[in-house]
Amino acid sequence: MKKFFKKITTYLIYGFVFWLPVTLVIYIAVLLFSNAEKIGRMLLELGVSDKYLFTGFGIILCVLIVFLSGVLLKSTKAGVILSKIPLLGLFFGQGEIITISRLLNMQPCLFLLSPTCVSYGWILSQEKVQLGEEKADFSLMSVYYPNVPTLVTGSVFAIRQDTIMKLANPSREVINLLLYAFRSPACLKYLPWEGESIEVFNERAKLFGLK
Repeated sequence: MKKFFKKITTYLIYGFVFWLPVTLVIYIAVLLFSNAEKIGRMLLELGVSDKYLFTGFGIILCVLIVFLSGVLLKSTKAGVILSKIPLLGLFFGQGEIITISRLLNMQPCLFLLSPTCVSYGWILSQEKVQLGEEKADFSLMSVYYPNVPTLVTGSVFAIRQDTIMKLANPSREVINLLLYAFRSPACLKYLPWEGESIEVFNERAKLFGLK
């Protein structure tokens, strides 16, 4: 009975994670476009005679305004300037966002959140390090650490490469694990770094549960 309720709860959480962003997008779209004709028509009446205004012109104007706003924020410095305004700037953050589809195409990994806590994440990029004017002989990895159960919100950590273990498991299996082990893989498959010797790999794997 306990396993049954656990499975039902997992299904509910998985469904909630899927439908929450979809519902928000639909709600906002309906809220905006249900009044688009009225608002757009009011704006057009400021400079256009009523006899030239036909049904649908208001919606077309609102869609055009939304499109041009996106172009302005993405292609000019306007978005950067607005992003620096306290509180308001939260809505104008620049750069790419994390989505489930993007996670599915990223490299999953384990990393040491602490010496005794291994966590799941995704590798974003490798960052070069410079010591003064000279290039360092080491680099840091930028790793995305997702919040559960949303997954599309989280933190980015700069982590030493030797404390990261790449996984051969597909991202979908890692996502299922993070959603309270919705469906567990047969095993976690560790991958060495390119050029890493088998001896170093086996020794480093001990930090991730192997003895």
